[in-house]
Amino acid sequence: MDITTHCARITEPVAYRAGNGRTQHIPVGPCLVEILDKPWIDIIWGANGQSSAALPLQVVETAQTHGHLVLLD
Repeated sequence: MDITTHCARITEPVAYRAGNGRTQHIPVGPCLVEILDKPWIDIIWGANGQSSAALPLQVVETAQTHGHLVLLD
């Protein structure tokens, strides 16, 4: 399996569904975007990369279209 990693920035909170079923938000700030196996994309954030969420490709594309997720490389 190929993994592609990009440096990115969240400019507006991006919603995701947590393991408990509740809606959470990826906070504004730097993150990594890992493309593992479409249609899911991992977003990793936090000072030590301690937080992550797997988002459907469509959610990531929508966040990019609205400028809420900006790839830096």
